[in-house]
Amino acid sequence: MPTARLSVWLAGRIDFEDYLRVAERLSFEVAEPDGCGPTLLLCEHADVITLGRLASRRDVELTDDELQRMGIRLRFVGRGGGAVPHTTGQLAVYLFARLTDLGLGEHDVAAYVDRFETGLAAAAAAMKCPARRVPGIPGVFGNSGLLAAVGISVRRGVVSHGGFVNVATATEVCRRVRTTPQGGMGSVEAERRRRAAPTEARSVIVQEMAAAFNAEVVSLQSGIPGGSTAARPPSPHPARRHVG
Repeated sequence: MPTARLSVWLAGRIDFEDYLRVAERLSFEVAEPDGCGPTLLLCEHADVITLGRLASRRDVELTDDELQRMGIRLRFVGRGGGAVPHTTGQLAVYLFARLTDLGLGEHDVAAYVDRFETGLAAAAAAMKCPARRVPGIPGVFGNSGLLAAVGISVRRGVVSHGGFVNVATATEVCRRVRTTPQGGMGSVEAERRRRAAPTEARSVIVQEMAAAFNAEVVSLQSGIPGGSTAARPPSPHPARRHVG
């Protein structure tokens, strides 16, 4: 029997700065006792490289001039994980929830990360893409490189951010960004050597993430939660843990 109720939002492309405002609002709302329940948001970002807590500028081989010429921004962010390039063909998979609402203990971050990566690995396998996990390194790997990068944040038992799945992503820029000690990111399409449709990936990811958390999808909607990127007041709880 499902232990969690999951609301799913399928958004299109969201500018990363707008996403950060949405993320702050969702983190606040799921933390409130009478707020919303676990919320899964799938969207796309483009023309930005984000650097998590484990990343540095040295992980990006592109020079400032090259980045400017390509129109790619660098953005340090408050999540775990390394440097992640975002471009067309990549799906961001964000989950906002209290750990207890997912049937986990308030401090059971390791189990949460395990389930999150299990869902992404199962999604890759369902798309006929060999996938594996490497002990001690966040994410899901294939023969072409990292297929799904993972970087989350935990604040007082509330998780936010999530993972990035390269579905049909051109890998030229990805190869010049060191996302893990093993190197850069590949893609599902490169693994399969045939087209991978983002619509197929969205459906599979929702299904497998719900299964990984033993959750029932209670709503499936298009757009951005709240219909606006206006920020709500931040959570009054500052303690934050970054994982990945």
